[in-house]
Amino acid sequence: MTVFYLVHHAHADWTPDEQRPLSKCGQQDAPRVVDILQAYPVGAIYSSPSLRARQTVEPLAEQLSLPVLVEPDLRERELSAEPIEDFFAAVEKTWRDPSFAHPGGESNAAAQERGLGVVRKLLQKYNREGLIEKQIALSTHGNLLALILQGFDPSIDFGFWKEMSMPDIYKLSLREADPVEIKRLW
Repeated sequence: MTVFYLVHHAHADWTPDEQRPLSKCGQQDAPRVVDILQAYPVGAIYSSPSLRARQTVEPLAEQLSLPVLVEPDLRERELSAEPIEDFFAAVEKTWRDPSFAHPGGESNAAAQERGLGVVRKLLQKYNREGLIEKQIALSTHGNLLALILQGFDPSIDFGFWKEMSMPDIYKLSLREADPVEIKRLW
């Protein structure tokens, strides 16, 4: 069995800068990620290159004496290269039509394939290393997290994404013979 703990980064005040840090609220919430995940035998921590995603799991990494390994494909989905007037309507459109991409943006289908590619790559990596049970934390962004989960549960949709909190944690258990299990931990 392989378990992924998918962590939606803690709150960061919005700016167009992808390297924006956690807000004061996000800094206060990041230790709660430790409180929840230290109860599990997490053996590896991967993060989006964004500062807010890394800062969310750095306290966990410190507690577990593990490095935070940057995984470029856990990055935020580029919604559009052009300014978006109504963010939620723009995101909803991509959920209604997974192949649709706003100008200069990435479609949900492409982002989902990128995110699932990370899961497949890590499954192969740890299977080659002969680890029977692997528990891996992935710190990423809400849209990509929801798209990864949707790859295992097609009922996950725009409404699911919209209801996620910052931070949020979902446990994704993958077993060879059993069905996939998704459980919210936050």
